[in-house]
Amino acid sequence: MELSVVIPVLNEAENVGPLLEEVVAALAGGPVFEVVYVDDGSTDATPRLLVDLCGRFPMLRVVTHANRYGQSMAIRSGVLAARAPWIATLDGDRQNVPADLPRLWARAMAPAGPALIAGQREKRQDTWVKRISSRIANRVRGAILRDGVTDTGCGLKMFRRDIFLALPHFDHMHRYLPALVRRQGGTVETVQVGHRHRPAGVSKYGTLDRLLVGITDLAGVWWLIRRAHFPIELKQPSGPEA
Repeated sequence: MELSVVIPVLNEAENVGPLLEEVVAALAGGPVFEVVYVDDGSTDATPRLLVDLCGRFPMLRVVTHANRYGQSMAIRSGVLAARAPWIATLDGDRQNVPADLPRLWARAMAPAGPALIAGQREKRQDTWVKRISSRIANRVRGAILRDGVTDTGCGLKMFRRDIFLALPHFDHMHRYLPALVRRQGGTVETVQVGHRHRPAGVSKYGTLDRLLVGITDLAGVWWLIRRAHFPIELKQPSGPEA
């Protein structure tokens, strides 16, 4: 197993099947991979459909939360269950483009490759309110954390499993992965990726609730970075001990 694709979902019954088919098509002939869907307490037909999909796709595994715990916890549950040393994440709403996964994989496998490859959405297909609020939030975050990434909200990322599990975990931490990985001594690169309109279902996030929690989270991550002291830079594993 070389790559585990972790996809958190909440009430995405119309999207789980088509998204899985896209992921499988995108990675065909590439790395040995598995797909780990994490159902974060769905109340629609998502759990039943995931069971059906397991019968059709042998590379699919499902992790189920009895209640809703949020996207960061869902990602962590998926990473803990994953069997590969590299993790890719995708949002479950089908706005990320699975066809971009091979390009991120190529960067991950390059000599002296980064610990995290972060997707940067081109021509973002969201409402103008989301685009403007995200642009402001990214500029504020970048000025304070200096993480070198202009779009940390993009769900399409690829990173080393060991480094992710070494990061401090907290709610909404998935939005600060570049800063946290740099804090840990890992390198971060960005790759331009596509973005699409949500084809079905409804968004689980609002602009105001993300703003309110973002202020507290930003202060906390800034404090973590200020308190970090690591003696060496983390390197990509190589050789028989990798």
